[in-house]
Amino acid sequence: MAEQLTSNNEALRLFFTDDVYLIANEEVKVSETAPVKTQPLALQPQSVKEEAVSVPAEVQPVSKQKRDFNYLGKNERNILILVSDPINQVSTEEGRELLRKIVKAIDLSAADFALVNCSAYADADFEELQNYFKPRLLLSFGVSPETLGLTGQQHNTVVKYEGLTLVFSSGLQALSEDMGAKKALWGSLKQLNIS
Repeated sequence: MAEQLTSNNEALRLFFTDDVYLIANEEVKVSETAPVKTQPLALQPQSVKEEAVSVPAEVQPVSKQKRDFNYLGKNERNILILVSDPINQVSTEEGRELLRKIVKAIDLSAADFALVNCSAYADADFEELQNYFKPRLLLSFGVSPETLGLTGQQHNTVVKYEGLTLVFSSGLQALSEDMGAKKALWGSLKQLNIS
C-alpha cells in the first residue's frame, strides 16, 4: 500500500466523506477469479440502540442557503448595480470612470445603490440577488441575463420584469470602448424615472 501523503484531518475530510474504519493487523485477500459472496448482516434486536434524531423542518440546498454579499454602497434606494471583473474590485480605470459618469448622469450617489462584483458569486441567480438586495432597479454591466437565469433580455434597453426595471449591458471596460453601445445605453438611461 502506498504511503499516506497527508495526515491533516481537514484535508482528509475533503476526500473521505463517509466513515472509514481501520481493521488492525488483518489482511484481506480476494481472489480475482473467485466470485465474492456477500450476505446481509443480521442484527439482533437487542444490539440496536435507538436514538432520537431531530430533523430540521426545512432543509435548503447548499446553493440556496442565505449568504452575505460583499458590496459597495449603502443600497438606500434599492438600486442594484452588477459588474463582472475577476481581476479588479469594480473594473479597470476606464470602466470605473464610465460607471462614475453613468451614476452621476442618473443622479445617484454611493448611498443610493449596492454595487456587487458578481465574479465572486458566479452561482448567484436573479432570485437570490432579488431576495437579498430587494432592488427596484437593476443595472448589469457584464453579467448576462442568462447567468442570472433570465432569458430573452436585450442589451442596452429598459426592461420591466416582475415589477423591476432591468438594464443589461456589456462589461464596463468593453462598454467604455464601444461608442455605439454607450449611445444605446444612454438613450435607455434617459428613460429611467429614478425618484
